[in-house]
Amino acid sequence: MKLIESVPNFSCTGDTLEKIVDVFRQADEVTLLDYSDDIDHNRSVVTVIGPPEALADALFLAIKKASELIDLRTHKGAHPRMGATDVVPFIPISQATMEDCIELSKTVAERVASELNIPAFLYEQSAATPDRENLATIRRGQFEGMKEKMAGGFTPDYGPAEPHVSAGVTAFGARKPLIAYNINLGTSDLSIADKIAKKIRHAGGGLRYVKAMGVMLEDRNIAQVSMNLTDYEKSSLYQVMETVKYEAARYGVSVVGSELIGLMPMKAMFDAASYYLQLESFEPEQIIEQHLLPKEEGDQA
Repeated sequence: MKLIESVPNFSCTGDTLEKIVDVFRQADEVTLLDYSDDIDHNRSVVTVIGPPEALADALFLAIKKASELIDLRTHKGAHPRMGATDVVPFIPISQATMEDCIELSKTVAERVASELNIPAFLYEQSAATPDRENLATIRRGQFEGMKEKMAGGFTPDYGPAEPHVSAGVTAFGARKPLIAYNINLGTSDLSIADKIAKKIRHAGGGLRYVKAMGVMLEDRNIAQVSMNLTDYEKSSLYQVMETVKYEAARYGVSVVGSELIGLMPMKAMFDAASYYLQLESFEPEQIIEQHLLPKEEGDQA
């Protein structure tokens, strides 16, 4: 079976998110793999997988539900956003190619634009021109600045020439697996997180496949370096962690924890484990999962 993964990001949390996720729970042939939300970011990341047609239908219904429930005119959160459904990436998983994902991204984008009247932009490998590949370029100005930006000639690939009054705009694209990874700092000084983010992201001269920004976690009163690793094999988890620790030490700040948003390829975790354990040779087959071990006497099934 041809399987494609999608990781839609919705500008909401809590009960609103649950109502959107219910769309995927009820969808035939589509599997909800994971979802997480963050109150400070006021954003959720959902991971679903399925055959192209079923996945496209489920995503459309979820985007429709989000447009009915989320009003960006009253939305506040630490994470940049431009749409109720902010971004919808497609990733090839099984018997699917990047071209399949590009085609599917365009199909869903066109339907959302025509039936929901939400402008749709294409990014990453779906982008028609190189200047549209970077999601940050499309999102720049966020919801509040999008009307003026579009009036100035930044036209969508599909749909009206101005944002939806409450749901904004949405970006659709095909890409490789991405890791959303955040590192928390032992400080309430957001400027330190901003400086570290600027130093490690590619746009600032840092790691080639890292996008980063500083975020304040108000409920914990700590600053965070929030990142996307767009190619974990070339900019790895351990490289990111060690670089952030090194930069943080310059300001007398320690790393107090980290978090993974959504799912990540198992190889990324194996690579990090191998690095920190300093293994001279390592193969994933050497890992024995607990449920495969024989049960000792007295263990319950």
